Amino acid sequence: MVIYTRSRNEKKVAEDLTLRGFEAYLPLMHTLRQWSDRKRMVEVPLFNSYVFVNVEPGLLHKVLESTGAVYVVKFEGIPAVIPQNQIDNLKLLLDTSTDIEVTTDEFIHNEHVEVTRGPLRGFRGVFVEYKGRKQVLMRLEAINQSLLITIQPGYLKKITSDTNTLATH
Repeated sequence: MVIYTRSRNEKKVAEDLTLRGFEAYLPLMHTLRQWSDRKRMVEVPLFNSYVFVNVEPGLLHKVLESTGAVYVVKFEGIPAVIPQNQIDNLKLLLDTSTDIEVTTDEFIHNEHVEVTRGPLRGFRGVFVEYKGRKQVLMRLEAINQSLLITIQPGYLKKITSDTNTLATH
């Protein structure tokens, strides 16, 4: 399930849910932040105001008791769910030093691909050209977000439609 949090409360909500026995996941990325007097590497949420939690529907009210949790993201009255293969792909991406861009832009879906070499080996997505760069797109429909990963085309292979169980759907 996807929990929407108050602004800048993602870490607090994820920590509280974990302490209360829920399986919560907050994708964090390292980024360089600059203040007037210094620069520092900090961990920031990949998706602002979203925490993913594995919970039975009957316990959703318990999740919302967490300080900073606002509501359960729903589509047509049904709680939004991020498939496990997308969570696995997020973890794979964040364990590498790959450049990731988060966007809400829409894309024309082209060929489905799988990364065959390098630290992202096994990652699946859609090959797109965006802002003049060739990238692999992972779409998280439940939160209307896309991840764009810059990767060498030589590291990719096409996936045929009969083996197409992708993270983009």
